[in-house]
Amino acid sequence: MMRRNSIRGRLMRSMAGVSSVGALLLLIFIWIEYRLSFSHLANAIAFRRALYELTEHVVLPMILLAAPMAFAGRWAIRQAVKPLQDAAERIDAGSGEARGVRIDASTLPVETVPFAVSVNNLLDRVDRAAAMHEAFAADIAHELRTPLTLLSLELERLDDPRAEALRADVAAMRRLIDQLMLLAQIDAESAAHLPPGEVDLVEVAGDVIAQMAPAALAENKLLELHGEGAGIIKGRREAIAAALRNLVENALRVTPAGTPVIVVADRPAELAVRDGGPGLSAAYLDTLVQRLRRADHASQTGAGLGLSIVARIMAAHGGRLDTDADRRELRLIFAKS
Repeated sequence: MMRRNSIRGRLMRSMAGVSSVGALLLLIFIWIEYRLSFSHLANAIAFRRALYELTEHVVLPMILLAAPMAFAGRWAIRQAVKPLQDAAERIDAGSGEARGVRIDASTLPVETVPFAVSVNNLLDRVDRAAAMHEAFAADIAHELRTPLTLLSLELERLDDPRAEALRADVAAMRRLIDQLMLLAQIDAESAAHLPPGEVDLVEVAGDVIAQMAPAALAENKLLELHGEGAGIIKGRREAIAAALRNLVENALRVTPAGTPVIVVADRPAELAVRDGGPGLSAAYLDTLVQRLRRADHASQTGAGLGLSIVARIMAAHGGRLDTDADRRELRLIFAKS
């Protein structure tokens, strides 16, 4: 494996080399100053005396000075590279932002400014590419809504046993398109650094259950809300409702008739959906949140984007999608305000 280059290590080695050369030159100059020669040191007593003088007045002071000089050099080098570490920490602190993260070159050493400018130019190009991609996705989703609406109206007129299944498929496609447009809106708001609003998670859970209760009852399934401890967070209400709705839809799909699907709001800044399915392991959940992956929790007629969309919404809120396989729960864990 190739050894990593370290600026601090290179500076320390350079300083050690310079110090060694300086010490050697000092000894040479002392040797010349005292005009020592082998002829002058032929006498054993004179040689020992010269060696004693050299050791006491040159070598020992150099050894005693070596340790504090090494610590002082290390401190100086650390101070020299500290602006780079501070810049890295600022970038790391902004890693949750979708776009707009830049290196502040005003506090960096002059030698590193060209590198910072080049990185900022690269980030500009990445941001422009991401914005174009999001705009394209939003345009496509918007354009698809009109033909799907027309198709739904035509299917309403059909008196055919297969029409109901087709209407359900079209409705699922419209929900997916609405979610994609919602994601594009979230990304645009994040890029514009628009402040999020206050969202009451218990209220959102109650609204989602009220919206989905008729469909659940039609399948002889129950929806329940347990707990009132989720509290209020900073976020975007519509997006959070869409994430919870996705989890409830998946839970209803895998829960047997007569078994309740429970939305749990018992912890601060968290919502959970408990279903009657087999549960998901953390490793399997990581696989499912990848786009276009299907499983028992994903719609068999959809595009397999449900959990991926939920994970993306949670990331936009600084939170995460988690699982508790033993309790058969998927949890939306938000950043605490």
